[in-house]
Amino acid sequence: MERLPTHPGERPHESDASPGPARTAPPTPPPPATAAVDARGIVTEWSEGARQLLGYPPSEVVGQPAARLLADDAGTAGAAALRDAAGRERWSGTVALRHRDGRRLRRELLAHRRTADGPVTEWLVVSAVTGTPEGQTPEGQTPAGTPEGEAAGGGTPRSEAYGSGTSGSGRLGEWAFRQAPCVMAVFDADLRLVRANAGMEQVLSLTEDQMRGLRLPEIVPHPVSDETEAKMRRVLEGGGPQQLRAGAGPAGTGASDGWSTSLVPLEDPAGHVRAVCLAAHQRLQEHLARQRMLLLSEASARIGTTADSGRTAQELADIAVPGLADFAAVDLLDAPRHGGAPSPAAPARPLAATRTAVRSVLDDGPTASAAGTAGTAGTAGTAGTKTLYPALSPVARCLAQGHGALYDAADPDLLRWARQDPGAARLLGSTTHSVMVVPMRAHGATLGVALFGRHRHAEPFEADDLWLAEELTAKAAVSIHTSRRDSREHTSTMTLQRSLLPQTLPDQGALDIATRYLPAGTRAGVGGDWFDVIPLSGARVALVVGDVVGHGIRASATMGRLRTAVRTLADVDLPPDELLTHLDDLVLHLSADESGTDDTAESAGGIGTTCLYAVYDPVSRRCALARAGHPPPAAVTPDGAVRFLDVPAGPPLGLGGLPFETFETELPEGSLLALYTDGLLAARDHDIDEALDKMFAALARPAKTLDTVCDRVLTAMLTHRPDDDIALLVARTRALHADRVAAWDLASDPAVVARARKHATEQLTAWGLDDAAFITELTVSELVTNAIRYGRPPIQLRLIHEDSTLTCEVFDSSSTAPHMRRARTFDEGGRGLLLVGQLARRWGTRHALTGKTVWAEQSLSPG
Repeated sequence: MERLPTHPGERPHESDASPGPARTAPPTPPPPATAAVDARGIVTEWSEGARQLLGYPPSEVVGQPAARLLADDAGTAGAAALRDAAGRERWSGTVALRHRDGRRLRRELLAHRRTADGPVTEWLVVSAVTGTPEGQTPEGQTPAGTPEGEAAGGGTPRSEAYGSGTSGSGRLGEWAFRQAPCVMAVFDADLRLVRANAGMEQVLSLTEDQMRGLRLPEIVPHPVSDETEAKMRRVLEGGGPQQLRAGAGPAGTGASDGWSTSLVPLEDPAGHVRAVCLAAHQRLQEHLARQRMLLLSEASARIGTTADSGRTAQELADIAVPGLADFAAVDLLDAPRHGGAPSPAAPARPLAATRTAVRSVLDDGPTASAAGTAGTAGTAGTAGTKTLYPALSPVARCLAQGHGALYDAADPDLLRWARQDPGAARLLGSTTHSVMVVPMRAHGATLGVALFGRHRHAEPFEADDLWLAEELTAKAAVSIHTSRRDSREHTSTMTLQRSLLPQTLPDQGALDIATRYLPAGTRAGVGGDWFDVIPLSGARVALVVGDVVGHGIRASATMGRLRTAVRTLADVDLPPDELLTHLDDLVLHLSADESGTDDTAESAGGIGTTCLYAVYDPVSRRCALARAGHPPPAAVTPDGAVRFLDVPAGPPLGLGGLPFETFETELPEGSLLALYTDGLLAARDHDIDEALDKMFAALARPAKTLDTVCDRVLTAMLTHRPDDDIALLVARTRALHADRVAAWDLASDPAVVARARKHATEQLTAWGLDDAAFITELTVSELVTNAIRYGRPPIQLRLIHEDSTLTCEVFDSSSTAPHMRRARTFDEGGRGLLLVGQLARRWGTRHALTGKTVWAEQSLSPG
């Protein structure tokens, strides 16, 4: 076998054993011409090889426009080359250059886009083979008539230099080198490329002539190329074969981990290393499998990060491009189809969808035009545009069948779709050679479709790619289905929650009231916070604030049940501590009823619910309160002093067997009460003490309206959507003065009934309520008679006049409560309470520690 030359121009000896005539060593080939041009077209670097090529010293070129180096008639070609290079990482082509002495050179140039220090982008221009002036020979160059088969550095034909000769074995060796299935290249002692096979040309998208004479970092500027060259130098220095786990990437775009590169020394018969052979094998299947697994793992973290369906669709497109495809589009059906087994037949009608996400590797190209144009057929378009799939299109068929499919550019179904739908033709583009259509299905529902295409990747999609696309799409579909379900549940829960809260505040004169409710801003959803205002007898008003454990519809439903229970118990006029005791028993029963449900996290039936119940009496200006695990209320006196009311902290509801305690206090007229749930204090950006200080400061500031107070509290306490629901109730106390309340102590004697009627009539005349005298006399007569007949002294009659209500109350010390019954024909009694119930708006009995009060309310006409 013939010895490899040291340089491409050196002919090998016929045989090392047969001495031949002395020959002169060929001259060392000139260095490659390199230059750098920035984005403005200014030359920033100029090498010695460039000086030898065009004759310009660096001082005459650096800082000057690169266009001055073009031949006088090459401006148009240079502009075309710049347009061709736009948006690409590498460019190669022939350009006419002008030598310093005026001669013309046509040069094959290779240019790489690179980023210098800072954000500036520039081009590194490389030329290895010396140019040929038209009709002349520039310095150090081979005449234009050099035969094509001779090397650039000498006159040895390439076939002879590399051992092919004319023998059959030589030709076979040349064929084997050229057609080897792996990437092969030979670098000389100066580490310049002298041979490259077809595999090398295909991978780098460069011809052997374009690469000859260049070092590997000049062919593929990348740190891996520098590492490879360092190992090649080690081979030349006797370090033996070297291995790398990387190689040049497709189309010269960089390096890829999917290669195994070997560097082998090429020795002459004497054992001297004359060159290095680079052989790279693509570990395709192993690499692709690993890449798919990495992409799938990455998708688990990147797809479904929010509850926004559009964002999830875009995350699917972003993860698929460029890891799997060169472009991706995600369309969600306008009317998702639920249930039913997939059908082998395509639907008879077109399918309507909305383009939700688009992603492409190109700034321009087949998908960029689609993404920016709303096609008449609807297939192409930006996110938000409508898409209409023909009934027999590949998309409609895949959606009907429920599984994905692979298509190549020549597939009849794909071609027919492109003919039917101009938008599909724009989306697929003329260079797209492989397409995947994958339906988006989750929990028996078809939500949409994802389309993937390749036009830059040379390899078509295969079955494993379809599997990966289906896995990615399934992750997105589950997330979208969940977010839509959560959105529907959130809407239903909000609707339920809003419907269960008071729609309007009741008409009462004891308190001025303002309320606020803020649902949680997290994915946990709406909770069970509530408030209520309940008018009681005797002009009193009950205030309720509660917080049910958990979130969602179950918490809202539990809240509704508890609110109804509180209203029912309040109508019985129970003291606060007794009311909470009955409510505690109710929560225990609810928990027992729901103990068999599957959803253990939400089936506690309200166990752990907190509640604050307060009753304010405008006549005595006293407020009675009890709480079950709830934060204490804040009170603000008219002089601006803020304090917590010292209400004993009872246990949360549902624990059972533990007592609650009522706390009473007198509130001056004009005092402020603030009742709230713990979501108001559970802020992320400050501690509890800071939160309390802010709340106290907001409550202490004077305000004309209570709505202003509520807004100030929420503004001071919240800098973001709350993590938990917030219910806030602010009330300002009023007082019913002595001129609106009249009371008389009565003896336990039937003769006093007439006197009681007279007292009531005279008081009504003083209040200007003569129209109410008839009903009031009947009510007073019946209630006082029952107290004398069935009760025990002392007995007291009281009339309370509010703006639109007149209340008649009779107290006695007996605990026996009257009951309404229907009197029979010959009964002499039993008709009094029936008459009161017909004439009064409402009536009832209120028990105290000793005795009871029977009361009846009547509405006063506007006159």
